[in-house]
Amino acid sequence: MSGPQCCSHPPVLNPSSGSGHAETFGGLDSYVTGSPHSKLAVLFLSDIFGFQAPKLRKFADKVAAAGYFVVVPDFFYGDPFVVADDGSFDRLPVWLKDHSPEKGLEDAKLVIEALKSKGVSAIGAAGFCWGAKVAVELGKHDHDFIHAGVLLHPAFTTVDDIKEVKVPIAVLGAEFDHITPPEVLKQWEEVLIAKTEIKSYVKIFPEVEHGWTTRYNVEDEKSVKSAEEAHQDLLEWFSNHVK
Repeated sequence: MSGPQCCSHPPVLNPSSGSGHAETFGGLDSYVTGSPHSKLAVLFLSDIFGFQAPKLRKFADKVAAAGYFVVVPDFFYGDPFVVADDGSFDRLPVWLKDHSPEKGLEDAKLVIEALKSKGVSAIGAAGFCWGAKVAVELGKHDHDFIHAGVLLHPAFTTVDDIKEVKVPIAVLGAEFDHITPPEVLKQWEEVLIAKTEIKSYVKIFPEVEHGWTTRYNVEDEKSVKSAEEAHQDLLEWFSNHVK
């Protein structure tokens, strides 16, 4: 993951944001929202800024309002990525060594076990940036872990990863994204179209950049509208495939 774009508009973290609450879930500190009695759940796999990002939690609350129990785990154990005072992201490679998607995958499996143990019958995974790689890995198993996935401005994910996906998958990408640019997303789309055994969907949002679904400028009407459109796309995907 390169370039300052991945880290642009970093959120001001707020541990008390959102209408849900924090609790330990599956052994991880987590933000949970929605009815704990719902049989349908969505796992939010955050970007590098972690589970205390207010707009991420607001999005989780929106999904919860649609009838899902939503869990946003702290895969970074209280150590999300922090942009340097000078705006640099020089420590990102070092940070990633200790916060790899591979470790996130193992933690996500524990959260999924906890969801199943409380009676959840279908689980969707929403992966943002870093979290998209975790979502894809979960989706390589035929409904063992998740029933459907949505990748939002994904990072670390390859064409080979997409070839192995076995659950319905939607990809929401940005026109201006150096990490996973439109030409790469078009390659993914070709792979997914050929995988007729699963439902898939690739959409490239115009005039937005990496991170737009959870790091939009609330003062910019166009940015808010694009984010809300992506949120609605995610809700429709899970409505169709997590039931």
